[in-house]
Amino acid sequence: MNDRAASTLDLSAFWMPFTANRQFKSAPRLLSKAKGMYYTSNDGRRILDGTAGLWCVNAGHCRDEIVAAVQEQAAEMDFAPTFQMGHPKAFEAATKIAKHTPGDLKHIFLVNSGSEAVDTALKIALAYHRARGEGQRTRFIGRERAYHGVGFGGTSVGGIPANRKAYSGAMLPGVDHLPHTLNIKEAAYSKGQPAWGAHLADELERLVTLHDASTIAAVIVEPVAGSTGVLIPPQGYLQRLREICDKHGILLIFDEVITGWGRLGTPFAAQYFNVTPDLLTMAKGTNNAAAPMGAVAASDRIHDGIINGAPAGIELFHGYTYSGHPIAAAAACATIDLYEREQLFARAAKMAPVFEEAIHALRGTRHVIDIRNLGLIGGIELASRDGAPGTRAYDTFVRCFQKGVLVRTAGDILAFSPPLIIEEEQIVELFRTVGEVLKEVD
Repeated sequence: MNDRAASTLDLSAFWMPFTANRQFKSAPRLLSKAKGMYYTSNDGRRILDGTAGLWCVNAGHCRDEIVAAVQEQAAEMDFAPTFQMGHPKAFEAATKIAKHTPGDLKHIFLVNSGSEAVDTALKIALAYHRARGEGQRTRFIGRERAYHGVGFGGTSVGGIPANRKAYSGAMLPGVDHLPHTLNIKEAAYSKGQPAWGAHLADELERLVTLHDASTIAAVIVEPVAGSTGVLIPPQGYLQRLREICDKHGILLIFDEVITGWGRLGTPFAAQYFNVTPDLLTMAKGTNNAAAPMGAVAASDRIHDGIINGAPAGIELFHGYTYSGHPIAAAAACATIDLYEREQLFARAAKMAPVFEEAIHALRGTRHVIDIRNLGLIGGIELASRDGAPGTRAYDTFVRCFQKGVLVRTAGDILAFSPPLIIEEEQIVELFRTVGEVLKEVD
């Protein structure tokens, strides 16, 4: 799309998500093409993608193999129901996903987004406890500053105040939250997992005492919290959560919508941290965001407990019209084949030290008060302007876009999650541009 076409584009009908609509529509930033590591803006500028779209285009944009798979599937069969019916691609996609999930989490429930994956995982947890005669386990424990999508379940266990306040009267009952793990005073400029903070997992014991373990169905956490501004788990923290959950018969759910599919250099963060949850959610990189798709991976214990514990007929009354959609499933098959063929997870692990060095080189840059990273995820926290939190990072985001680099913001935090195909010189370009902009922004 050229400038002239953009100037005549009617922007009024589309109510944009998570966007200041009035502000955006007064000066829109439009993307018209994408290939590899780059977007093309409507005015023809090349934009280096420092965020893999929205944490999701892990293999790079418009990969030929994925494009071909989508085109072929759309021409062969556009839709088939998965309620009491099936089609081969859904089973093939689930099998390919299960090849990479940790432990015995080999039962894959297909959905259409991370939000749906989280709500599905919460419902599976409840159904499992009910099937085994512990239907009183209905409480969930989330974490402050967590993002688990925008369904009522995910919003309830999530812990970002702005995402909750307009809907507070409709949150799920019986939800409590662990404290978040970020402490800049104790762990600023950590490279990888900070040494401070494992003790924060012991807060789960306090909540168990407060609510009684027999009422708690599951604990849900992001192994690395992304959308809230890149919160890296302290050393030993996730292991301690696993131990406490096991002690009290509580299920542990990892929300790997962001960390899944190579972001840390392993298929899932569970393998990176050597902690296997009972349920694991995924979306985004599952099919390189070529079509809406997500999934929940369940352990043998969870799956078999529900399937074998139900009377004849439907065992789990849950699902979506588009669960296992043929086009989304075809994209997933092609994406996972691409991950394997190009060994992109190992490549991400190889590039992680380069990424770490480049992002931490901005320590001491104007406005920067913390930098944190793990794998190909990074966050730069900026000092907030007096009385105007979030505006400094937003202005940095806009100026970076004007200079040909796409970053994300969360409050006054700049977040980075480039496609796994990023080259060393592109990493240098990404953070050089950010550094230049930070010197210009007030």
